[in-house]
Amino acid sequence: MAGNSIGEIFRITTFGESHGMALGCVIDGLPGNLPVNLDDLKKELKRRAPGQHEVHTSRVEDDEPEILSGVFEGKTLGTPVTVIVRNKNQKSEDYKGFKDSYRPGHADKTTMDKYGIRDHRGGGRASGRETVARVIGGYFAGLILKDISAYAWIEQVGNFKLTKTPAHGADRGEINIPEKKMSDDVIAFLKDCKANGESAGGIVSLSVKGVPAGLGEPVFDKMKADLAKAMLSLPACVGMDIGAGFSMADMKGSDISKDQKNFGGMEGGITNGQEITLRAVFKAPSTLGEKAKAGRHDPCILPRVVPVVEAMAKIVMADHYLRQASYSSFLP
Repeated sequence: MAGNSIGEIFRITTFGESHGMALGCVIDGLPGNLPVNLDDLKKELKRRAPGQHEVHTSRVEDDEPEILSGVFEGKTLGTPVTVIVRNKNQKSEDYKGFKDSYRPGHADKTTMDKYGIRDHRGGGRASGRETVARVIGGYFAGLILKDISAYAWIEQVGNFKLTKTPAHGADRGEINIPEKKMSDDVIAFLKDCKANGESAGGIVSLSVKGVPAGLGEPVFDKMKADLAKAMLSLPACVGMDIGAGFSMADMKGSDISKDQKNFGGMEGGITNGQEITLRAVFKAPSTLGEKAKAGRHDPCILPRVVPVVEAMAKIVMADHYLRQASYSSFLP
């Protein structure tokens, strides 16, 4: 399981390839007697599912979850929960051209260097399709975090940027951009990218509210460190900043200290009870030109990665929530 798991007490392990039989997630560390609503899980998966918009990949998957273990009569048993989503719309022939060529910036070459073998169909484990398992894990993490809410949105695609920060929980629009003018411009831009085999990156912002003070460890497992690991583990994520982030490089200490929001809800790597804010940067997808036009690829992953960013934040929060319970009677 090395390299396919995250978390200490609340721990998820993902498995499966883009064009294999199924993808899935094993969730361990869940307390028993937590109510599981399959319809709510389906709604979360639907937010990430491909083929729902013209700027998505043309691959269409229902992403229907099947719970194999750990749930009985609608409640968690306290034992490992296993959930799979079967692949039903693979077209592996679309990826014949990738068998003997490597996409720069993708894991094609490095996977071969590491294992001496790779599944070239859609990228195997390196495919964005692997993130369906993370959304499953995020749903079950949310069963623990009853008073904590994670809300993410697209802040920037290419040169298109939001003019103001949306309110937590505001309508994000059809492609997770909460500003209609920007949304319309981005849709037109991504349609053009798709038609011409081009791609684009951008920034996803995240707000987490209701986080109690005291979560996070003081040295190596700081909350900010674990959030960074979670976000940077996402395909195409190349950077993250917290609170005022990189702009702090231009600020004096006296200016930073004037506003607690600059710290992004964490001090010394431990939550301070305020809203957690961060931004994750995603590069443009690596499949370009005729390969992009011939295959089934997203010209930009941001419209579908928003629920995945939320899921990863919830997975980290759930783990630290349970860790804190080991210090005290933190859980009700």
